[in-house]
Amino acid sequence: MHGSKGQYRASGTGGVMKTVSAAPKAAMLIESMRDIGYSLETALADVIDNSITAKATRIDILTDLDDLRIGVLDNGRGMTETELFAAMRPGSINPRDDRNSTDLGRFGLGLKTASFSQCRRVTVLTRSAGEFAAATWDLDFVAEKNDWLVQVPDEPSSLPWADQLSKNGTLVIWENLDRVLEQDSSAVGIQRLVKRLDDAREHLELVFHRFLSGEPGLKRIEIRLNERPLVAFDPFHSTHPATIAEPLTPEDIKVGDHVVSVQTFTLPHHKKVTPGDWERYAGRAGYVKNQGFYVYRGKRLIIHGTWFGLARQTELTKLARVRIDMPNDLDADWKIDVKKASAQPPYQVRERLRRIIETIGATSKRVYTSRGRVLVTDSRLPVWNRVQDKNEISYKINPSHPVVADFVGDLSDEQKRAFTRVVELFGSSLPMDALFADLGGSPDKVTGNEVSDEALTHMVTTTIAKLLESGLRTDVVVDMLSVAEPFRSNWDRAETIANNYIAEEYERAGELEKSRTCG
Repeated sequence: MHGSKGQYRASGTGGVMKTVSAAPKAAMLIESMRDIGYSLETALADVIDNSITAKATRIDILTDLDDLRIGVLDNGRGMTETELFAAMRPGSINPRDDRNSTDLGRFGLGLKTASFSQCRRVTVLTRSAGEFAAATWDLDFVAEKNDWLVQVPDEPSSLPWADQLSKNGTLVIWENLDRVLEQDSSAVGIQRLVKRLDDAREHLELVFHRFLSGEPGLKRIEIRLNERPLVAFDPFHSTHPATIAEPLTPEDIKVGDHVVSVQTFTLPHHKKVTPGDWERYAGRAGYVKNQGFYVYRGKRLIIHGTWFGLARQTELTKLARVRIDMPNDLDADWKIDVKKASAQPPYQVRERLRRIIETIGATSKRVYTSRGRVLVTDSRLPVWNRVQDKNEISYKINPSHPVVADFVGDLSDEQKRAFTRVVELFGSSLPMDALFADLGGSPDKVTGNEVSDEALTHMVTTTIAKLLESGLRTDVVVDMLSVAEPFRSNWDRAETIANNYIAEEYERAGELEKSRTCG
């Protein structure tokens, strides 16, 4: 039964329930859809998702700075006109529907919302079996008509970059780039756009790195930005021999009928990689901010650099990164958002991750502090002693170090007291805050002071003499020097000095024995 103010239907309780149309006003809602929260790089990633789902093996991001356009062109399977119009409809897919495991979409909103977030006019030109089809969302036209109206270009083949479409494929064209250019189409605004595209390149090299590298079981995809190929950036540096992967094969966590795979990686200490690689794997935010879980959905990175509130991002765990692979069937359980840039693990996964974190931290701390441990605890020649008392840690000069002991041994009692006061001054004045900040931000740039040849010769010979007096073999003495500072950092010089000194000692010992025999 229809009434003047709405429609009536039988209610579940036997009564009559009135229904009133609440269709949203196109002009208002379509503007609201622009503000979901995309950035240029996440918007491009969402469009590329559609290309990958369409089985594309090559994707080109194209820019026209003269006419201020951006295009995303692929060689996927393309669409018929009917399929295109369905794809242009907001909410074209029910997120609850079963999908192919390689489908990177979810809500049927990505292409539209991602495009609207960056421009006021988006055209999709597609080709299937050689047949063109095209449709355009023009936000100004929608606002004028206040209706959900898609425009159909008269001559699709005359659209920008249409000549680059193969027999099958799709081209997405962004025009009227008001958000991309931030309302500034001047030379400065265009220069900013170029910089933002460079930043987008880095983002895409990370998000799609497994597709770009074509890891086992995944077909390689080529993505180019203005003819320049993107290079896969593996955030785990997994091929480096100093990277620690635990376990060697991913651990599976059951979530209903589905499986979530987890594998932890501890990145190499900065002494194990080149300065360039150390900077690259730190990322723009640095190691501390980029530690944590890296969640992949269908091999596509959706969120990274978080512990999901299960742990804090600390300096000593900054080398820890955890790869989590989830299937798209678990989107609802993980609360995947429209942008595919936010997620929350379900309870059973969260609890397992909580336990994994306990072992992750230990490995990362061990790698990060390994160099310090050799000097402070494992070395038999520490210059500084690490002292822990009531949860407080301090560092004090080691009075038993051979060089220190040799020096103090020649002092008078008054000089020893004066020396102790100087040592206490040094120990109490260590610039802890500055050291922590420097080691956290640029550990590869923190070095010890240079040691002159004269000072190094004195340190080496004095240390060797004291250790030989204690009855140690020469090979053991040399081994001790090689792992202790300042000898280790100056080992080329220190080894030569040590070998020459030992040879001279052997020669003197031989001459002494010879003189005794002759006597």
